[in-house]
Amino acid sequence: MENYTYNSFTLQVEGLKVTQQSMYPVFLFFLVSYLFIMSANVGMLVIICIERSLHQPMYLLFCNLPVNDILGISIMMPRMLADILVPPSERFISYYECVVQAFTAHMFATAAHTVLMIGLTIRLSRCRTLIRNPYCDNASLFKLSCESVLINNLYGFTFSVVLLSSSIGSMVLTYASIAAVCLTSKSKALNSKALKTCSTHLFVYLIMLLSGILIIILHRFPQYADSRNVIIILYNIIPGSLNPLIYGMQSKEIRSFLSNQFHTGKVIP
Repeated sequence: MENYTYNSFTLQVEGLKVTQQSMYPVFLFFLVSYLFIMSANVGMLVIICIERSLHQPMYLLFCNLPVNDILGISIMMPRMLADILVPPSERFISYYECVVQAFTAHMFATAAHTVLMIGLTIRLSRCRTLIRNPYCDNASLFKLSCESVLINNLYGFTFSVVLLSSSIGSMVLTYASIAAVCLTSKSKALNSKALKTCSTHLFVYLIMLLSGILIIILHRFPQYADSRNVIIILYNIIPGSLNPLIYGMQSKEIRSFLSNQFHTGKVIP
């Protein structure tokens, strides 16, 4: 039976359920993942900034990926790492810190809608104190209320459907345009480069899309909370790890820059 504490400013984060034996291996895995994502993405930004040949629109656009990955993983991973090392009964977070975390978790992709979505949520009174997630997001916050959250659920679900639909639609149009160019082009080199770029991009995109859909669906089924928590973490880790590898190693200029650095023994300033 869940205890109700109305409008408490101290919340408990359920987080990942790990045993005493698996606590340190799990902590080490996520710590290494976090350090790899940070170093790879920061390294990508540094290379693009210091190498003048990369000061082109395409590479400046690439900067968006590492920035998003750095912000996304930094919002949830440090707090989650700290929570792994303490018993579930001692994983506390203030309500205001939780609101800030939820806001920033949604903000970077959809700022305008996030303001309304979080605004609807913080108007609710709270009777629960347990966050059933590794970190705070909008659904975790409105589940703290004993009031009707129908409007929050409908708005959040509708917004997610519109966001996913527009994302899928833009991807279909983009790939259709690329396919049309490839079909009319007689350049084998151009077609090969387009196929290589599109296939790797599509792989990362499908991982993010499927993870996002599963998170939205599993939020509606509390009995699968543990599975949802794992998917939420992988949603942040996998794309953040793959993006600098895929997009960095695909670029001839970046490969050449790194090759020259290693061969000459220079250290990136």
